[in-house]
Amino acid sequence: MTATLRSLVFCDVDETLIRDKSMLGFLRFYFAGRHGGRGTRHAEGTCRRLAGLLSAGADRAEANRAYYEAWKGQQAAEVAQWGVRWLAVRQQEGGFYVERTRAEMLRHRADGAGIVLVSGSFPAVLDPIAADIGAAHLLCSRPEVHEGVFTGRLEDGPVIAEGKRRAVHSLLACYPHIRPADCHAYGDHVSDLPMLTAVGHPTVVGEDPQLLTALPGARVIPVP
Repeated sequence: MTATLRSLVFCDVDETLIRDKSMLGFLRFYFAGRHGGRGTRHAEGTCRRLAGLLSAGADRAEANRAYYEAWKGQQAAEVAQWGVRWLAVRQQEGGFYVERTRAEMLRHRADGAGIVLVSGSFPAVLDPIAADIGAAHLLCSRPEVHEGVFTGRLEDGPVIAEGKRRAVHSLLACYPHIRPADCHAYGDHVSDLPMLTAVGHPTVVGEDPQLLTALPGARVIPVP
């Protein structure tokens, strides 16, 4: 832990820090690149399954668990290597970051705050982004690994909705000198509300009407 941090800044990733839906984008990138046509079919079938769950009323936590079932049998170390490739390709394509959010993270870090990425995605995708942005911590879903292979299950619950609040409180407990009221949080979706209300300075990225209604006094970053 870095006891000299002045505050913590909690930032959702997908459509808050980056423009992508990282989990789906990386799913397609990995399985098509690693397994060819069979992998493409697997990825697209998984995307259809997730869309079906959500349209039928499943919450994001349930869909999150279903997503990780698609990774069963994959070598964790190899998937991590593909995560580094994915970030490099996306950055070369341009338009990867929400530039206003990225600039604010860099400003917070320069002011002595610790950047904390909070996401339902997983380390293979998020570790390269955390390194690129200079994040101090990563709070995310963590797939279970047995003998180097993903089992298709999560070690703990998904870091979604209330899972984000619990993760934020758990990390803050490690920094007793930092008051939650002095911390910032950034999110784009109503599922980020538990995280945003856990700190004193919430920022809404984008225009989710449910989130804006729930946080009428929050600062807003428009996304063109």
